[in-house]
Amino acid sequence: MEEKKDYAATLNLLKTSFKMKASLPNKEPLLLRDWQKKKIYEKTLGRFGKKFILHDGPPYANGDLHVGHAENKILKDIIMRYKRLRGYDAPYVPGWDTHGLPIELKVTEALGDKVKTMSPIEIRKECRKYALKWVEKQKAEFIRLGIMGEWENPYITLIPEYEAEELRVFKEIYNNGYIYKGLKPVYWSPSTETALAEAEIEYQDVVSPSIYVKMDGEQDLKDKLGLDEAAIVIWTTTPWTLPANLGISLHAEFDYGVYKTEKGNLLLAKELAETAFKEMEIENYELIKEVKGAELDNTHYKHPFIDRTGLVMLGDHVTLEAGTGAVHTAPGHGVDDYLVGQKYNIGILSPIDDKGHFTKAGGKYEGMFYKKANKFISEDIKASGHLLMEKELKHSYPHDWRSKKPVIYRATEQWFIRVEEGDLREKALTVLKDVNFIPAIGRNRITSMIEGRPDWTISRQRIWGVPIPIFYNDDKDGEIIFQNDIMDRIVELVEKDGTDVWFKMSAEELIGDELLEKHNLKGAKLRKERSIMDVWIDSGTSHRAVLSTRKNLQRPADLYLEGSDQHRGWFQSSLLTSVASTGDAPYKSILTHGFANDAQGRKMSKSLGNQMFPSEIINQYGADILRLWVASVDYREDVRISDNILKQVSDSYRRIRNTARFILGNISDFDYKNDKVSFEDMYEVDKWALNKLERLKNKVEEYYEKYEFYNLFNEIQYFCGIEMSAFYLDIIKDRLYVEKTDSKLRRSAQTVMVEILEFLVRAIAPVLSFTAEEIWEKMPETLREEESVHLAQWVAAKPEYLDNALDEKWSKIMDLRKEVYREVEKVRQEKTVGLSLDAKVELFIDNKDFEFIKDININDLQDYFIVSQIHFGETDGMADTEISGIKVKVTKADGEKCERCWKYDELGTDPEYPDVCPRCAKVLHS
Repeated sequence: MEEKKDYAATLNLLKTSFKMKASLPNKEPLLLRDWQKKKIYEKTLGRFGKKFILHDGPPYANGDLHVGHAENKILKDIIMRYKRLRGYDAPYVPGWDTHGLPIELKVTEALGDKVKTMSPIEIRKECRKYALKWVEKQKAEFIRLGIMGEWENPYITLIPEYEAEELRVFKEIYNNGYIYKGLKPVYWSPSTETALAEAEIEYQDVVSPSIYVKMDGEQDLKDKLGLDEAAIVIWTTTPWTLPANLGISLHAEFDYGVYKTEKGNLLLAKELAETAFKEMEIENYELIKEVKGAELDNTHYKHPFIDRTGLVMLGDHVTLEAGTGAVHTAPGHGVDDYLVGQKYNIGILSPIDDKGHFTKAGGKYEGMFYKKANKFISEDIKASGHLLMEKELKHSYPHDWRSKKPVIYRATEQWFIRVEEGDLREKALTVLKDVNFIPAIGRNRITSMIEGRPDWTISRQRIWGVPIPIFYNDDKDGEIIFQNDIMDRIVELVEKDGTDVWFKMSAEELIGDELLEKHNLKGAKLRKERSIMDVWIDSGTSHRAVLSTRKNLQRPADLYLEGSDQHRGWFQSSLLTSVASTGDAPYKSILTHGFANDAQGRKMSKSLGNQMFPSEIINQYGADILRLWVASVDYREDVRISDNILKQVSDSYRRIRNTARFILGNISDFDYKNDKVSFEDMYEVDKWALNKLERLKNKVEEYYEKYEFYNLFNEIQYFCGIEMSAFYLDIIKDRLYVEKTDSKLRRSAQTVMVEILEFLVRAIAPVLSFTAEEIWEKMPETLREEESVHLAQWVAAKPEYLDNALDEKWSKIMDLRKEVYREVEKVRQEKTVGLSLDAKVELFIDNKDFEFIKDININDLQDYFIVSQIHFGETDGMADTEISGIKVKVTKADGEKCERCWKYDELGTDPEYPDVCPRCAKVLHS
């Protein structure tokens, strides 16, 4: 005979039979160890025919991981774990970007003066050691986040096989006519002494001198105007570029006016005249002549402080947004200037050296740093009588994203990928039309960037990187040597020994006797290109170096997933190298996420002291809490994280965990195969719960497929916290604890709980990977077809569970229950009752939508509301509810409290069990 037990005893039994305390920081490392020992990731691979390839954008191997790294990697892991559950062969190969300036700067800084005595090979060796050290450190942190992948065989851009494939891509792009060497202005970083690409530029506010300068017209210009005297007015915030001035650009269609002033006859665009004169503090001005810009084409003017004549030209880049509509043009210091200068063949003057100092071509300013020269140039313009106004202007200016120092436009000989002319831009934009963007706005961002992007500067004047594999014949004025068989030999050497061979071997050794002979290069004065490739070429060719070289991968990738800044970075470099080499896109879809900021939406920084590091979060909360935070925020925008936010996430986590904990504690005696109750034979509330489960399945699948994890999180939390824990599981406690162990009432509820748990453990596994595994281990063995939840298969849909009428009916029951509970809570506050089971509820219903409530079995209704008694009818003192036509009154229940079920009833009807109600006595007798 079953011994008597009350709720407290039952709950105590639950706690002792199923110990599932959180303590994530302690438990997660043990689960990681088990995954590695059992090779769970390896066992997920090759089981299914259909593949899903997410290609990992390589983080830079320099410094500790920040929350943004965690957000990125966790999003990827959520997707890959889900795809494996859905029957995809989904390998994940993590990678690292390991070449480039930041590493070289760190190493040379650490070496100090010693670096001056070291060879390039010795410096490169130190760079390699430094990069690999950070690869290992970051790898350990990624693994601790629960990221599942090929950590023993990642891709690293410094390994010989990778470098060799990168050179193969370079060869293809060169042969396709997209790579050339030219003298043109590029972003130049004086602080790091190298050219930069568009993707390496960020903008910061600076204060610059803003000057208006008049340039006296030569006779041909004055003749065109029919005036004895006239000067063109230009405006610039870079006085240091004026020594390189070779022209002034006007717009052919703009109306220009010559204005008589106390400072002479001044020519500028009519539309800008009023604003410009106000800036120049010229109050009295009179329009004396009007011309179209086109009328002054190919006339001349005198440089304001150098004995030089400049050319007036026409350019479409001239706008009426600011200034004077007459643009100071220095082809050595601006892209638009260069282009119009090329059109008019005025040459290029760039009197600035690698460190940002004026060269001999800068005349009296030789040796001055360009910014320092601003002051002296302005003084010379003033002394010559040509300075009309000078003031300071705060504006946005390009900076080197690594050194955070300002950059300049400077004409140097560099290697480029041709984007502006030819068909590369058009082809790239065409293939993008077939790429899916998440969120959709990403398409506009990358499209506009490619539409406006200049030629890609791919050469860097550094040591640590992949060399540009070009030779020169100095016997023929530096003629470029590029032959396919020579390139093939270089690739072969690199594939064997890495790109160090370029620095170890001479040009003759690299080419080899046979090819020297073949190409008539024996005895020629040969030299190697000294520049290395932009690191965006390194990472941008990973679609070939990784996806095309590994047997378990394939290109194009199904998905690229990175931060929104990669529209101008990796997404773009990957696209351009792919289109330029093989004519296709390297990806089918692009997903972008925002950046992680603090609770106030501020960027995290050392100076603000608001940084949060994944390792610290994990040590305090566990990786699953960080993973749940990633899944809960809308990654499409910048997201916020703080200790308070993580505490809120922890509360949500406990609701999900406790749901699983409750179910596990109540199915230990249940064998699903032998004890389950068929759907047709279930009680109505159980069918309703399965109806809700099926709706959850559909939503979860939809949100996983759409990568809308923030919606997924809300659905699961609502299901666990509101529909299950606060309603269904609360209702069935009485059945579970009081009814006979093998009764249909109890088995029906257990059947539902098993189905809920089977889906829930899979639904949360991609996000709460550690918790799901712990749940899986605690589940009855008969429910675990695999050794890990991450090897399990998705639960099949059961559309027969869906019932709209039932859903609507129980929605009304829940609404009424809420109203009843509001009144119960009032009497609890008054100390009239303690628990809800101490209450008697009187209901008055005069609402046709709720009339069905009266037809529900009264005992069932009492269970649904978890009260001891319910009566219908209107009585004194009833309270109105928020539902029209329904009133409620709550008082203390009649009768005595049953020691076993805690309900109030007539006790003592069974002499053997005098302290329990008739129902409990019947169960105890059975």
